[in-house]
Amino acid sequence: MKRFYKNMTYIIIFFMVLIIFTVTYNIYTAPVAKHKVFGVSYMTMNNPFYKIINNEILKVVEKNNDTLITLDPELDVDKQNEQIYKFIDQKVDGIFINPIDFEQIEPALQAAKRANIPVIIIDAPVSDESLVNCTIVSDNYDAGVQCAKDMMERLDSANIVLLKHTTAKSAKERIEGFLSVIDNNKKYKVINEVECDGQLEIAMPKMQEIIAETPDIDVVMALNDPSALGALAALEKNNKNDVMVYGIDGTPEIKALIGRNQMIVGTVAQSPIKMGQIAVENMYNILNGKKIEKNPSKSVSLQSILQSIHKHLSHA
Repeated sequence: MKRFYKNMTYIIIFFMVLIIFTVTYNIYTAPVAKHKVFGVSYMTMNNPFYKIINNEILKVVEKNNDTLITLDPELDVDKQNEQIYKFIDQKVDGIFINPIDFEQIEPALQAAKRANIPVIIIDAPVSDESLVNCTIVSDNYDAGVQCAKDMMERLDSANIVLLKHTTAKSAKERIEGFLSVIDNNKKYKVINEVECDGQLEIAMPKMQEIIAETPDIDVVMALNDPSALGALAALEKNNKNDVMVYGIDGTPEIKALIGRNQMIVGTVAQSPIKMGQIAVENMYNILNGKKIEKNPSKSVSLQSILQSIHKHLSHA
């Protein structure tokens, strides 16, 4: 009898050990939801447009209990490439990029592709789209076209100044679209142009230099809203209150001036909220093995002083 109880004790101990082992094994081998980390590098965070995009991405990432690392290369293409290489070394799950230079970023994109890290480009396309998973941009060329057509409806002739950022493909396409409309029309002349990197603090002093060089200005075509604001500040400082200024982006700062400041004629509005939402949705779809559209199109609409305040607000 004693031997029976002794054997039963061994059997019970054996099964207890087996159960503990099985539970422990399952805990350590069962699939665990992976915490995802994403990296994003914008041209600059000194632009409210990119802050809005980043906030939309961050909302979704944090909702999924994941992490977003946001870096600002401050318009330094070498610094941006270093940031991308750093993301690759950190083995992030995905990278969002708003490229400073559409060509010089290529080596970093190649490295990300070799590392099998998905890349989504935002607002400014790159030269080789085969290196990225998705490009989310507006029709930048058409944005420039719309500005030029609106100008020609208002003025029979014009001396025009261009504020540019040629290394950014989106900005380059906007100016190209504008010029395509006035090409071969002698009534509309570009009398001066300057690179300003799309920055208010650069555009303002550059515009002051242009005013000194070529004071007979009718129109300023700016690649974006911050540079348009820089031009406006320079024009007002020099008491030139009869110049028409165009921007692109549809930022709240410019929208607030349309209809209130006679020089801010219009801006072509994009939706940074929508861009951010599409970007982050596509990134998660890529990671979940779902098919995405490589170039989701977006429309742009002209915000001008001729439109009612109600229409301005409808695009907010």
